[in-house]
Amino acid sequence: MTAVLIKCRKISRGKAKGEVILSHEPLSFLGGVNPNTGNIIDRGHELYKQNISGKILVIPSGKGSTVGSYVIFQMAKNNTAPLAIIAMEAEPIIATGAIMASIPMVDHPEENVLEVFNDGDLVEVDADAKIIKR
Repeated sequence: MTAVLIKCRKISRGKAKGEVILSHEPLSFLGGVNPNTGNIIDRGHELYKQNISGKILVIPSGKGSTVGSYVIFQMAKNNTAPLAIIAMEAEPIIATGAIMASIPMVDHPEENVLEVFNDGDLVEVDADAKIIKR
C-alpha cells in the first residue's frame, strides 16, 4: 500500500493513530451514539450496531442537537470516545465536543477521505501539523 499524506485544517489539537471506521452519512451523537458503550444506536444509520470507541472516526459532517457536544465529552470521560475525528466539513456541534473532550479533530482534507480510506485502514491524525497519514 502506498503511503498517503493529506493536508487538512486543525479543529482540535492533538495526535492519534488507529483504525478507521468510516461513514458516508453525517452522524448525530445525541440519540445516535450510546455514550456508555460507543455503539451507534441510530437504527437508520449505516454504522448501526458498530462501535466507534478507540477508532479514527471518518465522517462527512455531524448533525443534530447542540447537546451532541456534551455526548462527545461524556464519551471521553467514559473512555468510549473515538481516538480522533476526521470530517469533510466540521460543524460547530462536533467541533465543540472534540475540543471539550480533547479529541484530535481535523476537517477540510485536500482529498476526499470518504473515497481514499476504508474501514480498518491504519491512519494517523496529527491535528497540530495539519496532516493525516496512512
